Amino acid sequence: MADSSILIVDGVETCYGLSQVLFGMSLSIAPGEMVTLMGRNGMGKTTTVRSIMGLTPARAGSIRFMGEEIRGLPPYKIAQHGIGLVPEGRQIFPNLSVRENLVATAVKRDGSAWTLDTVYGLFPRLSERETSMGNQLSGGEQQMLAVGRALMTNPRLLILDEATEGLAPLIRAEIWRCLAQLKDSGLAILVIDKNVGALLRVADRHFLIERGRVVWSGLSAELAAAPDVQHRYLGV
Repeated sequence: MADSSILIVDGVETCYGLSQVLFGMSLSIAPGEMVTLMGRNGMGKTTTVRSIMGLTPARAGSIRFMGEEIRGLPPYKIAQHGIGLVPEGRQIFPNLSVRENLVATAVKRDGSAWTLDTVYGLFPRLSERETSMGNQLSGGEQQMLAVGRALMTNPRLLILDEATEGLAPLIRAEIWRCLAQLKDSGLAILVIDKNVGALLRVADRHFLIERGRVVWSGLSAELAAAPDVQHRYLGV
């Protein structure tokens, strides 16, 4: 793995009680790169995210972010280092307005790019629904809000777990458009999603996971040219 990587996950093992889920999990992300983690359900994708964020602490291995070991830090410290998470299920604040959801997570850093205005510029629909409560939004609007809330932390790395799950096709297309725009801005992104076609179009590299281990990694062009790999590990 390149030393210039913004995130290096190396040999991570993670358990839930006595049940081990990750077995030497390894991946890397370079600055400004969009990387995916793909695999069938139950293979350890979300556990990898939870391990990176300290929500389910890894019992072994190394997780380095911007050259610093973050394995063992509490989740709030990891977030403060500059990792923004859009969790599976969105987990927005249902009884706060759109504006309040966004302001609640706002963090200023040197060279901060993300403010209410820039988030509203990326997702104009959120500006239109600014005073609506979180539980009054559609699923697509809630996903936009979850992404906007993570961006308000002004992260150096954005992680999206199940980026477009359960969304209508038009909303999925909007999310992919916005992710491509974020990538073009230089933000490093890790995406978990099942939409292989969209990921091949917008992402740089892919890690395929099976039973808690990376079983294949490569560029979009390489994965697109390997339908047997897609079928074996992704079921497509």
